[in-house]
Amino acid sequence: MSAVDIESVFRHEAGRVLATLIRLVGDFELAEEALQEAFAAAVAQWKSGGIPANPRAWLVNVGRNKAIDYLRRQILFRDKRRYLEAEAALANQTAPPEEDEHAFGDDMLRLIFTCCHPALSAEARVALTLRAVCGLTTEAVARGFLVNEETMAQRLVRAKRKIRDAKIPYETPALVMLDARVEGVLAVVYLIFTEGYAATSGDTLMREDVAAEAIRLGRLIDALIPGRPDVMGLLALMLLHHARRAARVTRAGDIVLLEDQDRGLWDASEIAEGLALVDRALRAPDRPSAYAVQAAIAALHARARQHDATDWPQIVGLYEVLLRLYPSPVVELNHAAAVSMVDGPARALALIDALAARGGLEDYHLLPAVRADLLRRLGRREEARAAYRTALALAKLEPERRLLAKRLAEIG
Repeated sequence: MSAVDIESVFRHEAGRVLATLIRLVGDFELAEEALQEAFAAAVAQWKSGGIPANPRAWLVNVGRNKAIDYLRRQILFRDKRRYLEAEAALANQTAPPEEDEHAFGDDMLRLIFTCCHPALSAEARVALTLRAVCGLTTEAVARGFLVNEETMAQRLVRAKRKIRDAKIPYETPALVMLDARVEGVLAVVYLIFTEGYAATSGDTLMREDVAAEAIRLGRLIDALIPGRPDVMGLLALMLLHHARRAARVTRAGDIVLLEDQDRGLWDASEIAEGLALVDRALRAPDRPSAYAVQAAIAALHARARQHDATDWPQIVGLYEVLLRLYPSPVVELNHAAAVSMVDGPARALALIDALAARGGLEDYHLLPAVRADLLRRLGRREEARAAYRTALALAKLEPERRLLAKRLAEIG
């Protein structure tokens, strides 16, 4: 059994194994230690004996036993009664089947709801869950919040410390308490999808397994809390983007821009499901969620049979709605890019320069990348070259770097 095969299992199963261990152990740090020991044991045993038929159950059971061993060792040094009680409770726990009878039906989703505790700030809930539960790197979490990696690392430390000091329990909230946590949970799922759809760094544009996991969680939330427009909007948004996956890269792994994609490769069934969901989300009596408006934009792209048939004026209008309801610098950037397709690159460049002057996207490579493209279209080649160089210095994903380098070479 190759190390690559074992690493693939770890990458696919780590998040859900940790989620189950935290439910069984009831302690975040102990579960993390148990998971690491289980992985170490797997490396030693699987190389000679092969990967078991159910690697997730194997890892959970070994991790659970490692946690029991740890608690037994602590009996020698600390409060014997408390650790004996904890050991007895853990020894009676068993690893669950793939889907248990609990209303959540899934340990990963259960733990995401658990980590989104209202005692933590909204940012802390999302960041902690992404980093510790979903396995995203601190760098990827930082990108989602448009802050640098060091700032995000400090926030994560403070969040864990608050959980420890305030003795916030890792327990599943009652179903009647879910509404207070849904917003954070949806933010977590969307950032998981974003990392799968366009990775923070590395050699490949997409991590399809991560994107598929986010969609799976979105479906579970929709089944758990049916009829919520924000849930339907998020699921629609993810499906409509995910439907384009087969057309987004060449066989060599290079990016294919939206205008150049073979739309015959788009997944028709996911588009149909996404379009139905966004229509339902937009018909809700409350104001539309940010996810529903973004899904409506994705739906206009999905409905266009070719790039020239895209309804850009309506897309610009939807971005303006989104800016009024949920303003953000990234939405402003996307709005400017859409404006360039309606009013031309000069008008879009003025919007982007105003956005850049206000600050907030200094480390976001797509700002200079979009600016460079507009300058290129305007024939301002020297300024375009400088902007492409800035974007290239900020980009960390290799396919994006290759695309930027290609554009830079094309203008001399």
